[in-house]
Amino acid sequence: MNSFVTVQTKPIFATLAKLIGWGCGKEAKDISDNFIELNISNIDKALERLDSLASLYEPIRKNPSKSLIQSKSISENITFDIAKPFLLLAGISGTGKSRFVRKQAEASGDGKSNFKLVCVRPDWHEPADLLGYVSRIGGQPEYVATDVLRFMAAAWREAFDSVDDAGLLAKADALTPYWLCLDEMNLAPVEQYFADYLSVLETRQWDDGVYRCEPLLTAAVIAQLEDVGRNKLRENLQLADEQWDGLWQAFCKHGIPLPPNLIVAGTVNMDETTHGFSRKVIDRAITLDFGEFFPNDFDTFLDDQPPPQPVTLGYPRLTSVTKDDFAAVATDSAGSKTVAFLKAVNAVLKGTPFELAYRALNELLLAVVLAKPADDKALQAVWDDFLMTKVLPRIDGDEERLAWHGADSADKTVLDGLLDTARSQLADIATGEVRPDLLRTTSKGEVLTVACRSLKKLGWMQQRLTANRFTSFWP
Repeated sequence: MNSFVTVQTKPIFATLAKLIGWGCGKEAKDISDNFIELNISNIDKALERLDSLASLYEPIRKNPSKSLIQSKSISENITFDIAKPFLLLAGISGTGKSRFVRKQAEASGDGKSNFKLVCVRPDWHEPADLLGYVSRIGGQPEYVATDVLRFMAAAWREAFDSVDDAGLLAKADALTPYWLCLDEMNLAPVEQYFADYLSVLETRQWDDGVYRCEPLLTAAVIAQLEDVGRNKLRENLQLADEQWDGLWQAFCKHGIPLPPNLIVAGTVNMDETTHGFSRKVIDRAITLDFGEFFPNDFDTFLDDQPPPQPVTLGYPRLTSVTKDDFAAVATDSAGSKTVAFLKAVNAVLKGTPFELAYRALNELLLAVVLAKPADDKALQAVWDDFLMTKVLPRIDGDEERLAWHGADSADKTVLDGLLDTARSQLADIATGEVRPDLLRTTSKGEVLTVACRSLKKLGWMQQRLTANRFTSFWP
């Protein structure tokens, strides 16, 4: 074999060595056999095949016990894009909320560069606690950056494509989700330190594959810095390399917007040490009662058979929908069923502090389009989860606050009205464990069926109201 062939085939031998080192001898043999079938003089074709295999290496490296084909197929089949990149994970302490976020980062990336755990402090009261601030101590102004700001810059290093007069443009292809976990998020008043994020979150916009967003850190703040301060901030955000000249110039001109691939997940406990949530926060989040969506099963803890697994969540690549988007929804191609469902729910909430508006409609439509339900049970599963994540978290109070103002509603509460509506609108999944679980699968990646969640939660809230004269969604 001449020297040219020897040099060019080195990557092939390195690949085989890696697979053998990971305990994947079968895969190594299959690849070796395929290369033997090729004419060894056709090095370009061999290397092309090697490149196509490179994308499969990472799942094997993370979990050598899985075969190459199994790792890829399961990963592809269980990814589910969420409707909004802000999650509240509510539940009692020790259920695995923080671990869930870390595992999501590992499932979609290396779990290190795309994951950041930030412990919220009880003394946080303004956005500077989260994003940093300009310090003028020592004469020249400097920006004191935080881990959160550095993490946003890291997400933008992957997402950045170009810039125009309107702001930064992101790449249109799939990006690695960057998971920011705000642990014990409500140890401090969320409405105070998180106010800027909550406002900017609503300015995200995908339009024909182009992403735009208002800045979370404005260009005016960066402009307060002199050259030394700007250079120090650039180094702190790991943008000093010349390959990031365009991104840094874009930050200086337009500020730092929310990256399209950033998902914020806040873990939440409700006890005497924490703060409650206003509807401003709840309306902008997807709230998951962790014990209902990802229950701990003590009986299977020591079993050899793996328990159900969470699906891999992706960041949203839609911010609004049209009738054309519903063409892919087989069971509700015009969106009329979904609109009718929300109107029925809102008829119960009308005249109460819990009434829904356009934001809720848009997020419900987004959820349906992203889930692409194939039949009525799957469609009603999306509606069921919408009640659990967007409607019920907003409801709390005593009998007077929860009074129902609809027809034939004497001596009834909003919970009574929602129970009647849910039984009617979710008739196909109201009894038995028949609805598909959209956020979990079996250990083999197969569809998992569960009982209707919202009916169970409404019953629990109603019992709580009867026993305590007060109720809320929060466990």
